[in-house]
Amino acid sequence: MPFSFRALRHRWGIAAPKLAVIPHVAWYWRAAAVFAVLTLSLVLAMWMYDAGRRIGGFDATTAEGELATLRNRVAALEDELKRVRAVNASADSRMQIEKTAQTQLVRQLKAVEAENARLREDVSFFEGLAARGITEDKLVVSRFKVEHDAMPGEFRYRVLVTQGGKEREFNGRLQFVVNMQLGGRDVAVVIPEDKSEEAAYRLNFKRFFRAEGSFRVDPKATVRSVQVRVIESGGTQPRATLNYTLS
Repeated sequence: MPFSFRALRHRWGIAAPKLAVIPHVAWYWRAAAVFAVLTLSLVLAMWMYDAGRRIGGFDATTAEGELATLRNRVAALEDELKRVRAVNASADSRMQIEKTAQTQLVRQLKAVEAENARLREDVSFFEGLAARGITEDKLVVSRFKVEHDAMPGEFRYRVLVTQGGKEREFNGRLQFVVNMQLGGRDVAVVIPEDKSEEAAYRLNFKRFFRAEGSFRVDPKATVRSVQVRVIESGGTQPRATLNYTLS
């Protein structure tokens, strides 16, 4: 019995253990409290990080401003580069046009110089012919020249036919015999080959006749020489001939 009394006094007396009353809190309030603490901690950490960068000399606002300035500068430089490229392309185009015009002028100048040289030769020839006079009643090919033209297989010719003696009208035609090498064989081609083309080679004159023109052969052929023939209308045999050898 005494033992039971002491045990009872120990449980409910002054020496009894203290009783703590803890109110019940729902789980969602606890979660909200934890979230609030975490949010506050994150904001505080970011503020401390930003403050540390400012103390260390780094300002985000200033950096963003400088970055924007650099971007604007890059954009301006790109626009300037495009403008310079456009100007350069325009200059190249003008230069190309000028080169083309210069090439054409040089070509025209050479053509004029060549024509001038031919005219001087003709003038010299006619002056000599006039000084000597043409007394012999004979049809002559006084001058004949053949040269390569711009296109492959195309040749230009110049021929001068004179007639002396009694003045009379001559009617006839020109004929060319082209001696060339084609495919390892010697070939002779008569121009014009077709009767319908003879009208372009007709002659009608009294004293002098000067003709210029062109003819074509196979571009693969190598022309060695050309003979010009003057044939009178109604005849088949040439009245005058002259050969020209190409170098």
